[in-house]
Amino acid sequence: MKNTKYFKGKNITIVGLARSGLACANLLYKLGACVRVTDINDNTQTREFAARLSSKDILVELGWHSEDFIRLADMVIISPGVPSCAPPAAWAREFAKPVISEIELAAMLCPAEIIAVTGSNGKTTVTTLIGKILAESGKRVFVCGNIGNPFCAEIEKLEKGDFVVLEVSSFQLETIKDFKPRIAVILNLTPNHLDRYNNIQEYLDAKKRIFVNQDINDYLVLNADDPLLTSAALEAKSKVVFFNKEGRLNPNQNAVISVGKILGIKLEDMISVFRKFKGIQHRMEEVAEINGVKFINDSKATTADSAIWAISNIPSPIVLIAGGRHKGINYRVILRASANKVKKAFLIGEARDIIASDLNGGFPIEKSDSLEEAIAGAYEEAKPGDCVLFSPMCSSFDMFRDYVQRGEIFKRIVLDLSRGIKPHG
Repeated sequence: MKNTKYFKGKNITIVGLARSGLACANLLYKLGACVRVTDINDNTQTREFAARLSSKDILVELGWHSEDFIRLADMVIISPGVPSCAPPAAWAREFAKPVISEIELAAMLCPAEIIAVTGSNGKTTVTTLIGKILAESGKRVFVCGNIGNPFCAEIEKLEKGDFVVLEVSSFQLETIKDFKPRIAVILNLTPNHLDRYNNIQEYLDAKKRIFVNQDINDYLVLNADDPLLTSAALEAKSKVVFFNKEGRLNPNQNAVISVGKILGIKLEDMISVFRKFKGIQHRMEEVAEINGVKFINDSKATTADSAIWAISNIPSPIVLIAGGRHKGINYRVILRASANKVKKAFLIGEARDIIASDLNGGFPIEKSDSLEEAIAGAYEEAKPGDCVLFSPMCSSFDMFRDYVQRGEIFKRIVLDLSRGIKPHG
């Protein structure tokens, strides 16, 4: 690691105790920092993470935020899910405390080359594939970030000459200071997270921070078919490389090829990786076929565009399950792709009334009180040859810890159903 002495003796407060908060706390304690952690939630999950902290010397408060945790800090690390209007963020501004994200902390310590991937859709697939083409070419590579393991959890393993491929969100990019990836990738930009941003321009501005610290020695890979991104290229100091949909490859694969070419990886080797790639969990993942009805887990689909992609790429009639926490998006955009394709939708979660209103007249809709009830209703509605597609279009935080837990619960219910165990609703 680099800069290991920088944090020794510093008072650092971490706001948010989930996977990245836990990894931050344990890493900073090992580096000699005085660590405090605060989380507004006091539940099974936060207590479980608190129990996994490496020392009792790490001070923890659950269920509330105390002003002193911020006032006494030399630096504040805020988790991506914490909004800028939350009290700890407001106190940090009031007391003029530097605020960074977990990826900024890890990048300060990282001796490896960083490739960072962001965008509205396709981040996990592209991040995974870049990791695979690097590994196939004999490089030592670590894939982390929003894709699963936090960057801070891997940092002690990294050496000069290694590669880190990071999936990064707009939330994480909001608080970067010096974060400077060797290669930055922005895949696309569609209306998303408008519950957090006032408009698409604010959302774009957050995404553009991925290249704000780059220079002429770095690379920025952008989607040539996205006018918002082509205009953003004018602001870049780095070398800009454009990709688009070419031949039989999809835009995600072309983005990966652009990165691979920068790294000197042969095209035929990348195509070979694509052929062997079986997809990722919770993204168009076929779970089971029950009496001729296929069940597909697309829990990773937290935008309407992701659902459009899923609907467009399923050849059979669809019974859709959607819903969760609303992110300020317009769900009507799925109606064209859904025409003569979606037979009925079962809606769950906080956003079900909004989605029902947006999709009114497109196809029959039924509101369900739980995922179990929605699956039972969808199975009853479906006929042999149909597909039950779970593509939520929303975040998971109203009912689940994250999209992974949401997808795992969907799979468990479906597999129980395949064994004759009916959902209890």
